[in-house]
Amino acid sequence: MKLSTTLRHDIPASLVVFLVAVPLSLGIALASGAPIVAGLIAAIVGGVVAGALGGSVMQVSGPAAGLTVVLAETITTFGWAVTCAITVVAGALQVVLGLSRVARLALAISPAIVHGMLAGIGITIVLGQLHVVLGGSAQSSAVNNLLALPGQVIGHHPAATAIGLLTLAVLLVWPRLPAAVRKVPGPLVAIVLATTVASVFGMALPRVVLPGNLLDVALVPRLPSGGWFAFAVAAVTIALIASVESLLSAVAVDKLHTGPRSDLNRELIGQGAANMVSGALGGLPVTGVIVRSSTNVAAGAKTRASAILHGVWILVAAVLLAGLIEDIPLAALAGLLVYVGAKLVNLHDIRQVFKHGDLVVYIVTVLGVVTLDLLTGVLIGVGLSLAMMLRRMIWSGIHVEHDGDKWRVVIEGALTFLSVPRLSKVLATVPRGAEVSLQLVVDYLDYAAFESLSTWQQAHEDAGGTVEVEEIGHPWFARGKSAAPTVSRDATNRAVPHWLAPWSDWQAKDAIPVPRRSTALRRGAAEFQRRTAPLVRRKMSTLAKGQEPHTLFITCGDARIVPDLITASGPGDLFAVRNIGNLVPAERTDDSVGSAIEFAVGVLKVREVVVCGHSGCGAMKALLEGPPPGMPALEGWLRHARPSLARREASEEIVLDGGLPAAQADKLALHNVLQQLDHLRQYPIVAEAEARGELQLAGMYFDVGAAQVYLYDPPVSSFVRAGAESPQLAVELR
Repeated sequence: MKLSTTLRHDIPASLVVFLVAVPLSLGIALASGAPIVAGLIAAIVGGVVAGALGGSVMQVSGPAAGLTVVLAETITTFGWAVTCAITVVAGALQVVLGLSRVARLALAISPAIVHGMLAGIGITIVLGQLHVVLGGSAQSSAVNNLLALPGQVIGHHPAATAIGLLTLAVLLVWPRLPAAVRKVPGPLVAIVLATTVASVFGMALPRVVLPGNLLDVALVPRLPSGGWFAFAVAAVTIALIASVESLLSAVAVDKLHTGPRSDLNRELIGQGAANMVSGALGGLPVTGVIVRSSTNVAAGAKTRASAILHGVWILVAAVLLAGLIEDIPLAALAGLLVYVGAKLVNLHDIRQVFKHGDLVVYIVTVLGVVTLDLLTGVLIGVGLSLAMMLRRMIWSGIHVEHDGDKWRVVIEGALTFLSVPRLSKVLATVPRGAEVSLQLVVDYLDYAAFESLSTWQQAHEDAGGTVEVEEIGHPWFARGKSAAPTVSRDATNRAVPHWLAPWSDWQAKDAIPVPRRSTALRRGAAEFQRRTAPLVRRKMSTLAKGQEPHTLFITCGDARIVPDLITASGPGDLFAVRNIGNLVPAERTDDSVGSAIEFAVGVLKVREVVVCGHSGCGAMKALLEGPPPGMPALEGWLRHARPSLARREASEEIVLDGGLPAAQADKLALHNVLQQLDHLRQYPIVAEAEARGELQLAGMYFDVGAAQVYLYDPPVSSFVRAGAESPQLAVELR
């Protein structure tokens, strides 16, 4: 790390984070029922050890509110010395997990569970610390705290209540003050003000107690005399919660800056090492903390030096300013914790969980954490999340649509044996002998569902009905009539989606006679009405007021050329002109093409004009070999392409992607594109717009067989594969 960066950015940022971390660390120790000094030890170790060894450059570690509930239960069960040993073991487990490179697996936990866990912890903290704010003591559980709260409110503890409410008031008002004022951390101001008021008025309140000499710390951990299973469960619980919170915090912090991304496995190793040291010195468990980390980024930190230095400042303050810290009333720290706990119930998170349909997982996790315990609540949330995931995986939407004499059975999702009863019930509603369209949009079709569909189809057709199967995606039921078993997924044998290929097998049958061609068109229109219209209606409603295309696209009338498809365009993007051979008559004798050009350039103000030729062009073949007999109109039209033929005879061949096309007609098609661009420039309205820099002309060629688009690149005088053009052309295209 550069010294100049540390001096200019990291030292100021570390001081800001230090001011935020001290009151929070003291408050979290208080809420956990641990010695107050344990919070400072964890903050120091988290800053120095996790900051130096972790994989997240900007993350700041220390004691976190997310572990207060489980830690309080652990201290009550085992005592402080054994809890420190549990912290050491939990840290060792984190190091093993980091070395195993499984850190990212923690991110598989549903956000609804994580947010629910934090909200449950927040509610538990608030219920407990409200008693301290009101001058009493927290009870043994969240439920007991809730039941005892009315009696605590009735009690009369004016001094503690005044200090706690003053702290809360400052914290609530601080974010609304001017930015210049908010440069000083709100928690620091609240604690300093509350402490000053308590000292000035001589209030007799319980205050922070620190050991006489913080540097004289003995090794605290002690192994239990029994109950090893409970000991192991506590260590695993703390390791998992600390790991998940640290990893999620690291990912969140990465979104706040543009520096190096977090190495999550290294971060887990760093957190584990910090917990081993913290537990050995008598400190609380350490995790990555989003509040301090986001403050670190906002304060301008650039390297991990900021996190390390913030730990150093806490050590200096604890040694040199212990007397000031011991003046802090516990009611002020409790007020800070009530504020922090309430912030853990995040309304934005609740809205996001609701949008994704996981609100029930969130609520169940919250209730489990508050009424039972943290581990049980999280496990219940995980179980419910897995159950909902399983339901969504096996869910299938099955319904019948009736249109006159025709029936449509639509099946979506995964169709398995679990859906067979409902499938049979729905299929039974289709009248015997009816004309049925069976539309399958399924992700998976197992043998039980396959057999049910196949048996029903056979029986329905034996009764005089018809069943036409249409599949979007993988053809799971393609051989359903023959009762062939479900085939495995094969990417080379997938049905083409309707929206991509309206000319594909779903619509047209090989044996359809000519008089029934209009039926295929009607089916396509019905398909658009049913599936596509709802998706594009919003866009089309905005286009109803007028069109603003960016491109005039002149191409051949060949049915294989779909301009929107090969340019990834949509409604309103292209003003398309199609004719035989993508021609632009130089002699202004064809008003249809000329008027389209004038309207597009002069009225619609398009920014580019593209002429697109293609391989296998019938017009180019007719130009070389002569048009079929008895087609005078075609012969007359092709006179506009004769300059292209002359151009090819008078100039060198045009290169296509480093080579030459094999067919003579394709070679001519390349010259034809360039010739039509020259014809375009003979239109005054085009020439003037191009001269003003308001219009770009571009040549394009589409290889039908390879489904490949090429653009003419003037600097290299050849057609190049789209995306591989020269820098100069790339700039022009942008």
